[in-house]
Amino acid sequence: MSFEPQQMQPSDTATRVLVLMYHRVGESVNAWEQRYCVEPSRFAAHMRALHKRGYRPVRDDDFFDWLAGRASLPAQSFLLTFDDAFEGVFEHARPVLLKLGWTATVFAVSGRMGGDDAWDLQNNPAGRRHRLMTEAQVRTLAQEGFSIQSHSRLHRDLTAIPHAELRDELAGSRAELQALIGQPVRYLAYPFGQFNAEVQAAAVAAGYCGAFSTKPGFNYRDADPLAALRLDVAGTDSAGALVRKMRFGTNDGSYATTARYLAGRIAVRARLRPRRPPKLPH
Repeated sequence: MSFEPQQMQPSDTATRVLVLMYHRVGESVNAWEQRYCVEPSRFAAHMRALHKRGYRPVRDDDFFDWLAGRASLPAQSFLLTFDDAFEGVFEHARPVLLKLGWTATVFAVSGRMGGDDAWDLQNNPAGRRHRLMTEAQVRTLAQEGFSIQSHSRLHRDLTAIPHAELRDELAGSRAELQALIGQPVRYLAYPFGQFNAEVQAAAVAAGYCGAFSTKPGFNYRDADPLAALRLDVAGTDSAGALVRKMRFGTNDGSYATTARYLAGRIAVRARLRPRRPPKLPH
């Protein structure tokens, strides 16, 4: 779906756009897992809260067209993304999004589909592995209108491997995913959020038109399309915390952030308020 600039008034168009980054949707057993895993009921609450407040997701193609100044988007547009293509996203997030008629982008690790997140085994104190979507599940998502994009072939740190392996991680993943879903793969999410100028150049050479970091903040027009910003959604985020994150474009959704923001606004208004001239003696 695209949006024509002439159909909207300036006040109705987005001047900045957020990208949300989820990972796993399912159950977690420790604090480390909660950083990257949102329980199904909480994910549903997140989506209901955003829908109620007028937020609407857009497709990644529309986001990058907006970023380049080729199209307009409605105010409160956001891009919804899932890294790694965990099976729980298919089982738990997919039904919620289909019911709302919403879309999302799923970044798949093409060489590990049907496997698990072995790259995080040494980091998880519980020593657990979590299933990734199968090729059939990824293909189903694509047929249902979800966008399938690349998270590399094996989820390696792209800044720490030789150039030939870097090229294989990027070009190989893109080719595998396109063959699987029969659709163009144009975008990349950097594994672990790690990238540098060499990685960006390799991504362009491999045919990617845009890429996503893990750095938080609002995206504005004319920003680097190979370093799009995303807000990290954690399993500890209530629906209210997520809304606060989106309001301020930060990974900190605490009430303290809101208080600091409001205090800053009050201070600015106090400085800008015209002072009354002193009364002159009669």
